[in-house]
Order: sequence, then structure tokens, then C-alpha cells
Amino acid sequence: MSQGKFTEKLIRLRCSKCKHANYTTRKNKKQVQRKIELEKFCSWCRAKTPHKEGKK
Repeated sequence: MSQGKFTEKLIRLRCSKCKHANYTTRKNKKQVQRKIELEKFCSWCRAKTPHKEGKK
């Protein structure tokens, strides 16, 4: 099926240390071209680490 008018895509946020995909979020591809990087808690590392946008 076609996506239609939706420009937001689901992306996965991966921990930069252990590479586990812990979070999912939405990103508007027309407004934000860069990769998202957020400081989140990783349950595998048991610490607050930077999470970067990864592949699906």
C-alpha cells in the first residue's frame, strides 16, 4: 500500500556503546535531513548513553 501524504517515518534508536536497538521514534524526513542523536538510558549498559538513528 502507498504511504499517502505521511512524511513521518518510524526510526530505531541504537545505543552507541552496545548497539542494541532500545527505542523507536518518528522523524519527519522533509524537515530533518540529519541523523538524530539523543541521550537516553540503555537497559543493557545500565547507563545514560548517546543513542543514534540506525537502520531498520
